Amino acid sequence: MATFSSMIYLLLILTTSVVLSAASLPVYFPGILQSSLKKSGKISKPKTPYETRYFPQILDHFTFTPKSYKIFPQKYLINSQYWRKGAPIFVYTGNEGDIDWFAANTGFLLDIAPKFHALLVFIEHRFYGESLPFGKKSYKSAKTLGYLNSQQALADFAVLIRSLKQNLSSEASPVVVFGGSYGGMLSAWFRLKYPHIAIGALASSAPILQFDSITPWSSFYDAVSQDFKDVSLNCYEMIKESWAELDAISADKEGLADLSRHFRACKQVTSIESARNWLWEAFIYTAMVNYPTKANFMKPLPAYPVKEMCKIIDESKLGETKLSSIFAAASLYYNYSKTEKCFKLEDETDDHGLHGWDWQACTEMVMPMIVSNESMFPPSSFSYEDYATDCSKKYGVKPRRHWITTEFGGTNIEQVLKRFGSNIIFSNGLQDPWSRGSVLKNISASIVALVAEEGAHHTDLRGATSSDPEWLIHQRNQEVEIIKRWISDYHLDMKQVK
Repeated sequence: MATFSSMIYLLLILTTSVVLSAASLPVYFPGILQSSLKKSGKISKPKTPYETRYFPQILDHFTFTPKSYKIFPQKYLINSQYWRKGAPIFVYTGNEGDIDWFAANTGFLLDIAPKFHALLVFIEHRFYGESLPFGKKSYKSAKTLGYLNSQQALADFAVLIRSLKQNLSSEASPVVVFGGSYGGMLSAWFRLKYPHIAIGALASSAPILQFDSITPWSSFYDAVSQDFKDVSLNCYEMIKESWAELDAISADKEGLADLSRHFRACKQVTSIESARNWLWEAFIYTAMVNYPTKANFMKPLPAYPVKEMCKIIDESKLGETKLSSIFAAASLYYNYSKTEKCFKLEDETDDHGLHGWDWQACTEMVMPMIVSNESMFPPSSFSYEDYATDCSKKYGVKPRRHWITTEFGGTNIEQVLKRFGSNIIFSNGLQDPWSRGSVLKNISASIVALVAEEGAHHTDLRGATSSDPEWLIHQRNQEVEIIKRWISDYHLDMKQVK
């Protein structure tokens, strides 16, 4: 959401390990992970065909004290290139990072905008990117961070959308919300909380069932491991066996120095956990972004990078250590471009504005995770008491582990959504480890699950390419047809009202 942390467009795993520090770190959704490579300075923002604007947003939507009326500038991006007055407004509900990066990696909206003559809007999540209510002091303490939560974020989206429609004299324009990862969770929840503002939601790779014990705690790491196992049993076993070799190095007096040389670290690592976390990150995020085409989401990667990573391991030279093979495979993730001379294994910088996720993971976004014996990672367990203690030490607060399911539902989700929900697409790729915590079956005629066996983390939201496989083209076409139906039904309903 740190060292495993300081990550990219995002992961939310909250695992506390009795064996590994790696499992105790919140894993972010692949929002915008900071690069673990040596950098000369702050990375530049991607160029996108959007105009940047700022909305005067209220600090606290749910109290009426003088302090709650404080205003902060909330960033949003807008593209009216294809828009016709009265046509739909497509809104991306920003997640835990700089909104420019989400816009740059959500080409699907740009691709379909001409079909609908849609206005495109990307709203940045409060406390991320430039949308900092207290400026540089936003992360100073729990007193300021207390205004960072999903409910406030959803209210931000609602207020901004209503204001935008009024200013454009387009109150009758239907709104459809889109999101991926945590942003996908927000888009689904927005449709449930504000059905009078959004007529539908496309929630891609949205693990809304990852809370409490709805989804088995081992599911995420089991899924990562299965991705590698499906490609090559030898690859899976080599990774699984490499951790013991790593531990053996750490037991040697000169181990860290040897490890630093072995991993081409820019500076000598100070703990074995740094190397372990560096490897974990490579395997986890490669599984998440196992796209069927070349991509530069988290980092530049080839098509089907899990397959390419396992190819490196499977083609290891005779006599080469497991750790050497594993390092070479991980280097595909960190240095596919082959431009880096060394790696920052302990880089704590945050180029994409993600620091707020640690707070969210310590308050409302509690997603327990463990590593089972079937995983290619060393086994670990989760202790809520230990997790709460860590959060209390860090922020002075304890997690509300049942709050998300209380606020938005989750338990018996089929029955709940069937009764009061409508017009939500839950799209998932089964290659994505987060898919196991999402909705994978149709709930009703209008709450549908589109599942692609070969899909990765919100593959469908990426821009179309000439190399896209047929299954991906078909999935996107299905989404377009469903959205067309929502809009058509909306206009029919409006005519009947008149």
